[in-house]
Amino acid sequence: MQRGRHDTHMGTGRPVAGGVRHKSSAFHHPTPTASQKGAGLRYRHNGLVVHDAPHTTPSVRSHRGPLINQFKSIERSPCRVLITGASIAGCAAAWWLTQRDCDVTVVEQAPAFRDGGQNVDVRGAAREVLRLMGLEQAVKDLNTGETGIAWVDEDNRTAARIDLAGLDGDGPTAELEVLRGDLARLLYEASSADAFYRFGDRIVSVDHDKEGVSVTFEGGGEERFDLLIIAEGVGSRTRELVFPGENHPRRMDLACAFFTVPRAPTDSQTARWYNAVGGRSAGVRPDNRGTTRAFFNVQGRSHLTVGNSVAEQKAFLRASFAGAGWEVPRLLEGMEAAEDFWFDDLRQVKIDRWSNGPVVLLGDAAWCVTPLGGVGASLSLIGAYVLAGELTKTDTIAEALASYEYVLRPVVKKSQSVPKLVPRLVHPRSQTGVKILRAVQRLVATPFISKRAARSLTPAVQSFTLPDYR
Repeated sequence: MQRGRHDTHMGTGRPVAGGVRHKSSAFHHPTPTASQKGAGLRYRHNGLVVHDAPHTTPSVRSHRGPLINQFKSIERSPCRVLITGASIAGCAAAWWLTQRDCDVTVVEQAPAFRDGGQNVDVRGAAREVLRLMGLEQAVKDLNTGETGIAWVDEDNRTAARIDLAGLDGDGPTAELEVLRGDLARLLYEASSADAFYRFGDRIVSVDHDKEGVSVTFEGGGEERFDLLIIAEGVGSRTRELVFPGENHPRRMDLACAFFTVPRAPTDSQTARWYNAVGGRSAGVRPDNRGTTRAFFNVQGRSHLTVGNSVAEQKAFLRASFAGAGWEVPRLLEGMEAAEDFWFDDLRQVKIDRWSNGPVVLLGDAAWCVTPLGGVGASLSLIGAYVLAGELTKTDTIAEALASYEYVLRPVVKKSQSVPKLVPRLVHPRSQTGVKILRAVQRLVATPFISKRAARSLTPAVQSFTLPDYR
């Protein structure tokens, strides 16, 4: 089963300013040149930190020029940072921290970088983050081509439709609409010249104090870091090692499945959403691969008894969508052959603190808003930028982590404020309820309402002002 994400990776090499004493900052902590217990040897050789640990090779800095100076210049020796999780949040954090000359390792449980995933969008201040990274055009080039959304009935007749072209800005479909895997890979490739990625491994124990973090890896060995960033996703295992029992998930009473199916003649650049009685919905969205991204939603809590295996999850969906009509039989058939099947119980992460000593949560591991919030990818990009910026701006890591949470808590709180009633309202159980929903959809799709409704979809991210750390 793929409930949430547990991403991981490790090792590095970085130019070191040997023999120079620096003033104190969040990025300046003495970096040990000898390994901690069980770790590979680290020593200086011609200005490089060299490792003889397994899976470890010195990285080559790309020296991107002006972007290195995005943040205020602080003289320091390299701060050793370990990021666990190689998806959007983790890869974005790796990019920003290596721009500040940090010695960054990313550890990822998967044996290789993971592509795949459904459509995500980049909204509001997150677009400015991409501009600062020099990646906005690259993301535009990966656009899925989705032009709008249509709500359809069992005969595929359009009940209501909203086109992006008719809106002032983003709506249900955003201008920057890309596949999760495409965005994550772009960030991974942009950061991998400077950060060291270690795949096929994960953290099994964490011991931290005021001076840093000692981490033990499943693949063997223990290493010492100045900072640990947990960016693994909603079901983070490492979060439970450092914040045991502190997450109190807010369940949205909705099971969701995503997968890829062959493109059909009825598929177009317009996403389609179909509601069936019994609290069920299904839909399709275009991608840039010549295939179609499909989804199933089941409202309620019946899915909570489903086991962890993909076979059990698919069996649950087959039973749940029996006789649902529309193109559901085609989607069920495609689901059986899908290699990228993902199923989860949608739940928000609710935790009172995002840091514990020199360990900090980032992205869905800290604040998962679920797809219902529509801003998961955007918040990951914004969060990575703010975290790196505060680490550069403040004198200590503790101050930086406190400031990072202070800046982001308000926008996260607003983004998580989706009422639990919403999944119920958009998943009626009776035929009468479905008819009422379609009438509401027709009303919302009128130009007068849709333009105003679009502005209220993601108000927190749209109105967030990105701090300037230059």
